[in-house]
Amino acid sequence: MGETFVMDHPLVQHKISRLRDKSTGTKEFRELASELAMLMAYEVTRGLPLVDIEVETPVAVARAKAIAGKKLCLLPVLRAGLGMVDGMLSLLPMAKVGHIGIYRDPDTLKPIDYYIKLPNDINERDVVILDPMLATAGSALAAIDALIERGLIESQIALACLIASKPGVERLTERRPHVHVFCCAIDDELNSHGYIVPGLGDAGDRLFGTK
Repeated sequence: MGETFVMDHPLVQHKISRLRDKSTGTKEFRELASELAMLMAYEVTRGLPLVDIEVETPVAVARAKAIAGKKLCLLPVLRAGLGMVDGMLSLLPMAKVGHIGIYRDPDTLKPIDYYIKLPNDINERDVVILDPMLATAGSALAAIDALIERGLIESQIALACLIASKPGVERLTERRPHVHVFCCAIDDELNSHGYIVPGLGDAGDRLFGTK
C-alpha cells in the first residue's frame, strides 16, 4: 500500500513558513521551492535499492554501497511543477525529465490535460510527479491516470508536493492506494475556489511573478 510522508525536519518546516508568507517575493519563493525539492529528494529516494561494491581508499579497500541502477523520471506538472525540477536534479542528475500539462477549469475545477512528453523507456522507470500543491487532487490523479494508461503500475509512481490538503490526500489515496505521497505540510481545508487554506496562494503565480 502507498503511504503519505510528511517531512517534519526543522529545515523543511522553516522554509515552508517562509514560502507561505505573502511578503516573500518571487526570487526568494523560487529559491525556497527549489531548496525544498532538493531536501524532499532525500526522502523520496529512501527506498532505492543498493548493491555491494568495493572501493579503494588511500588506505585500503573498503566495502561500500552503490545505487543499483534504478531508473527514475521526474514529471513536473506544468507550470508550477517546474519550480521543483532543479532542486530534485541537484541530487538526482541521472533522472530523466518528462512534462505533463494540466490546467484546472475555473468553473468545474476539473483537470484538463493538454500536453504530455515522456522518456521512451518510461515503463522501465519509477516516476516522481512534481506539483507544489495537492489541493483537490484532480491534477495529480490526471497525471497518474496518464501514466497508467501508458502501462505503468501504481507502485512505480510517487507524488512530491510542498503543501497538501487533507481532502486531496484522502481522495488520492482512496483512488490510487499504492501511490506514495510526499509533502511538507497538510492543511485541513479547501475554499470554494479549490485553494488550500491557509496554503500559500497560487504557486505558479508566485513562482513566475504572474497574476
